[in-house]
Amino acid sequence: MDDSIKSAAYAAPRHARLPFDCNGALVRAQCRHLATVVTITGSIDASNVDQVIQYAERFNLPDKPFVLDLSGLDTFGGQAVRLLYAVDEACAAAGLDWALIPSQAVSLTLLVTRGDINFPTATTVHEALQFFADATTARRRLLLPLFTKSA
Repeated sequence: MDDSIKSAAYAAPRHARLPFDCNGALVRAQCRHLATVVTITGSIDASNVDQVIQYAERFNLPDKPFVLDLSGLDTFGGQAVRLLYAVDEACAAAGLDWALIPSQAVSLTLLVTRGDINFPTATTVHEALQFFADATTARRRLLLPLFTKSA
């Protein structure tokens, strides 16, 4: 792991929730009950995509769905699509569901570069979390036997 990432992670108090600056892309992670939400604002391009990938991968937690909120990105260069592939591969390897919240810049770049690949998307973080909540409820219904009253 890059020393600058290590030092930045330990420099801020845990309760501060300050975003980490990856050379123009501000990355903030929040562990919620239903999923880990990583929000990235600013710009991702060839100059910082590797640093963003490395930093975002830290928040891929076992047994916790992952939401990648890119709705605040102003610029999403063609090389930045590697971030989406990295998240998709990491979540698939861990058996985790994930969702992408794209900005207009992300949607445009995907339209131009992605070909046949479909990443799981939602329009808002709330929508993604609701999807994960519904999926959890459905799994619980399958796993738990129905309890009935006995007279």
